[in-house]
Amino acid sequence: MNGKPPYEVPAEMRELAERNVEEARKAFDGFIGAARKAVETAQGSAGSAQGNAQDIGRKAIAYAENNVAAAFDLAQKLVKSKDLAEVMRHQSDFLKTQMAALQAQLSEMGAAVQAVAAKAAETASTFTKTK
Repeated sequence: MNGKPPYEVPAEMRELAERNVEEARKAFDGFIGAARKAVETAQGSAGSAQGNAQDIGRKAIAYAENNVAAAFDLAQKLVKSKDLAEVMRHQSDFLKTQMAALQAQLSEMGAAVQAVAAKAAETASTFTKTK
């Protein structure tokens, strides 16, 4: 070692950062609650298409909620990190986990959109045949 003590975040700054992360998490929870309510109460006359759109909307909100929760968890870990090595480890773990989550989310969302498109094409085909 070079004899210098490792950099340490003062306790007051750490506490302030923890409070800010918690307040941001609460604000996001309020936002996501409102978004869920909007998706649940959306009404229209499209019937099946509306249900499919709501399913996709619920999926998208769930993904966003999971991704933001993971970011808040990372922020909490970073605030509590003792040194740069711990910060880098938390960041690396977060990136690996989020890349895997993103890949799964894209795959699921792609399948859901394809299913909706196939159903819409089938409905359109049935509609044109009856005319």
